[in-house]
Amino acid sequence: MKKIIDYVLGSLYLLYFGLTLVIFHPIQMVCFHLFGRRVHQKSVHVLNGFLLHGLYILGTRLSFKAKATLPTDRPVIFIANHQSMFDIVGMIWFLRNNFPLFVSKIELAKGIPSISYNLQKSGAALIDRQDGKQAIMEIARLAKLIEETKFSAAIFPEGTRSRTGVLKAFATGGVAILVKKAPNALVVPIAIKNTGKLNPKGIFPLSSFESLSWTVLEPIEPKGKTVDEIVELAKSSIENELKNV
Repeated sequence: MKKIIDYVLGSLYLLYFGLTLVIFHPIQMVCFHLFGRRVHQKSVHVLNGFLLHGLYILGTRLSFKAKATLPTDRPVIFIANHQSMFDIVGMIWFLRNNFPLFVSKIELAKGIPSISYNLQKSGAALIDRQDGKQAIMEIARLAKLIEETKFSAAIFPEGTRSRTGVLKAFATGGVAILVKKAPNALVVPIAIKNTGKLNPKGIFPLSSFESLSWTVLEPIEPKGKTVDEIVELAKSSIENELKNV
């Protein structure tokens, strides 16, 4: 019975998801070309608000907790665990006051309504995993952008999604570049729970009646710490939060 419900509600949500992307694509274009990057990003926030709250179609429960107040007068580097594409949807919406821009694989910048356009225009770091030099330059460019604009950068140091929810090893390379090129940034870990349960087999079928949560953890002041220390502190903080029921 649960599988039947998943297929029916999942189909409805994916129809909603696709229509929302198509509708917001021209909205983004108008916002970017007429009003600039900041207004464009606000349209992206609204888009992701619709995508996130559309999960109520599936009976999904959403939770957001902040254990610290995030500054808006300095850039922020968000370090998060990664389970699903829905990690990003929640982060964009819940952290919208900090204008999060993501480190993303370059393949996503083509062919997907709304999503690809946002990646092209937002200033996100679009990295080619086969070209280390290009990846370094892109992340450095993003770091300089958030230093200038006081936006934020979001990175998943695991690199790829953990389908089980168990943390993979955290790579330090991307974080090192962000911290170096955005010296005024505050590092903030984000613990994301159960998004992998929503789409365990890819985009379809989706699992109904799951409980998803995003938690802002205690910030890490990078000054006086090595990158290894920063990443280990972030990972430990996320790991401890994921263990909490």
